[in-house]
Amino acid sequence: MRIFVCLLLSCFAAFACANENDEAMKRFTYLMADEQRRQQAYEAGRERAIFCGYCHGENGNSKRPHIPNLASQNPIYLFHAFEQFARGERIDYVMSNLAKNLTMEDRVNIAVYFSQQKVLPSSTASDDPALSSQGAALFKRTCVGCHGQQAQGMETMPRLAGQPGEYIRKALTRFRNNDPARAGSVMVGIASQLSEADIEALAAYLSRLQLTPRQEQASLARIQQTATQ
Repeated sequence: MRIFVCLLLSCFAAFACANENDEAMKRFTYLMADEQRRQQAYEAGRERAIFCGYCHGENGNSKRPHIPNLASQNPIYLFHAFEQFARGERIDYVMSNLAKNLTMEDRVNIAVYFSQQKVLPSSTASDDPALSSQGAALFKRTCVGCHGQQAQGMETMPRLAGQPGEYIRKALTRFRNNDPARAGSVMVGIASQLSEADIEALAAYLSRLQLTPRQEQASLARIQQTATQ
């Protein structure tokens, strides 16, 4: 009986989380549809994201190679990540505490702000074309289904295009090693099949990958359309 109650409560919690993220995405889409609303949310998001800038950069381009970019990040992923940190499903000293203090409006405004920032080419991106080609082939075989053809992110999955190579290596290694801070992620099983060479190749490819302005616009439009269906 106790197990049943725990499972039931878990289901209710997951349902509540999904509903909150759905509402956040609806709010995001509403704001993005009007220039005046978008600009107001952008300014509010920029002010609220000041703290984020210390690590992720004021414009969402990371200041530290082991920390991810937030520029042009998939907003659904951001809402999902905020919720995971707040609920303790993902563990990071800074993010876990920060997420608990963000209202839904804060999260939406931050997502509006970062969605308008351009991912800048990284000075630390791999300059090994052969290694990048290997990474591209591996990405197409293994990662496209969840992260998209251009690694732009889909549904709750993050954008990987243009992320710092060191961050990609660190994240994949943590998944492969079944780090308790990322327990339960589907990536644990996927990364367990990757060799060191695979991880290096993926990091080389993704750190160099840049989307065109048209691809950026199409990516955000698809995400918004998916969220409102």
